[in-house]
Amino acid sequence: MELNHNQAETLAALQELIDVVAKLRSPDGGCPWDLVQTPETLIPYVIEEAYEVVDAIQSGDQAAISEELGDLLLQVVLQAQIAKEYQKFTLKQVAQGISQKLIRRHPHVFGDVSVQNIDEVRQNWEQIKAAEKGEATPEKHQLSAKLSRYGRTLPPLMAAMKISHKAAAVGFEWENIDGVWAKFHEELGEFHQALAEETPERQQAELGDLLFAVIQLARWYNLDPSAALQGTNQRFVQRLQKMEAVVDRPLSDYSLDELEILWQQAKAQLAQES
Repeated sequence: MELNHNQAETLAALQELIDVVAKLRSPDGGCPWDLVQTPETLIPYVIEEAYEVVDAIQSGDQAAISEELGDLLLQVVLQAQIAKEYQKFTLKQVAQGISQKLIRRHPHVFGDVSVQNIDEVRQNWEQIKAAEKGEATPEKHQLSAKLSRYGRTLPPLMAAMKISHKAAAVGFEWENIDGVWAKFHEELGEFHQALAEETPERQQAELGDLLFAVIQLARWYNLDPSAALQGTNQRFVQRLQKMEAVVDRPLSDYSLDELEILWQQAKAQLAQES
């Protein structure tokens, strides 16, 4: 296939990145930090870069989106480079694998399947995906097997919401919102009791149960717990910024009462600005 100018430039840029990463990993003049990395040590960076891509997209800053996508692409190339060194797989296999997967899961584009709407596209995708992963067998078709995968592969809040939705879809659900609130208060009481009487392990387990109950409430009220917590984090930082903008010494030098006054002033100012 003959490449046009833009395609050739894109492939050249990708090859340059591959060569740069290979040089960083080279025992002959490479970077000491890169040389000691393993697939496992890079996990936090994969997660961090993915979230930074999301933040950039939400900001609408196109330069930031481009930069953060590059950082995430680096993690893909670096993982593939390490795998290649240990003769596990290559970047070529990664690219071919996802291309083939997309072709298989879009038979309405690359095959002779007809679809009428997006719901049918999604249904075909899930059926093909289940067959690929062996979920057509009775054991793999079990709900617990699917939910286990969500727990392993998604961020905890997202996994909990997904698990909750899937369980509710098969009838594992309260009759009304009163039952959800009752469960929340039950878990809150058990958490209080664990803090007073139980081991740290039990306290953490009860905290998890309480958080899961909060997520049930979010589901019933059609709220996104991840977005809610992200908003709270942002507001907390914004209020600290307002506080720091009006003080003349470090916040640690102020009393708790003084900090509370500054906090309420910052909160009110942000509310007025919004």
